[in-house]
Amino acid sequence: MKLYQLHSRQLLPITQEKAWEFLSNPANLKTITPSHMGFDILTGADRPMFPGQIIQYKISPFPGYTSKWVTEITHVKEGSYFVDEQRFGPYALWHHKHFLKTVDQGVLMEDLIDYKIPLGILGQLAHPLLVRKQLKSIFNYREEKLNALFGKVDGAVNELVFNSF
Repeated sequence: MKLYQLHSRQLLPITQEKAWEFLSNPANLKTITPSHMGFDILTGADRPMFPGQIIQYKISPFPGYTSKWVTEITHVKEGSYFVDEQRFGPYALWHHKHFLKTVDQGVLMEDLIDYKIPLGILGQLAHPLLVRKQLKSIFNYREEKLNALFGKVDGAVNELVFNSF
């Protein structure tokens, strides 16, 4: 069983409170997801984030393929972090931790995603060709969109690192 990990860090010139207000609102996920992915929230984003919250989406990560995606918010520490886990969807495993930390230049937003691709060896072959490429595109879009919404820290070097185990 091959596990993958995506680690993203982005510095934003805003307060931790402002970052939390935006990022902890499930409805804002559509704003930071590329439109070509056909991302729509079906249910569950009508109230502030809480542990146990179930959110259902429709997503089209690749042309000709549409999937429902159901996630559960499993942990929330108000203003600091939250965790979402896939309950049903395109991955065999999806565990996404979101962290916010105040730093001198604003707030450091950090994402740590552990995931597994279905379909055994076929999934492993598809990872570098499709999945990793798509995730990189999504996170690059998100970085650009957040910079457009909140500004960019001069000289900040944001990171996007993939690992496999």
